Amino acid sequence: MIKKKDKKRVFGTSNRPRISVFRSNKAIYAQVIDDASGKTLVSSSSREKVFGDKKKTKVELSNEVGKLLGKRAKMLKIKKVVFDKGKYLYHGRIKSLAEGIREMGLDL
Repeated sequence: MIKKKDKKRVFGTSNRPRISVFRSNKAIYAQVIDDASGKTLVSSSSREKVFGDKKKTKVELSNEVGKLLGKRAKMLKIKKVVFDKGKYLYHGRIKSLAEGIREMGLDL
């Protein structure tokens, strides 16, 4: 029900793309999507080799994923985005991911 209600309001454009988040029990995935053209511009996940040997908690790892996504988005000159948390509540790993994105200078 939460996802259905939010999906009506959250839509990404070429000026302000959408950040979509998926959280599993072991990993977190995020991608920047331009809904107007239907293309994924940038993506990042905790399963990438960059995070391979680091022993961190899931919340700390989510923050690192957010920073990496923000860094990649800034390389494409994306400054403003819409945050689509999906069906997940805004706390814990989702909140940490959003804070990591904000730390890199993106406007949510």
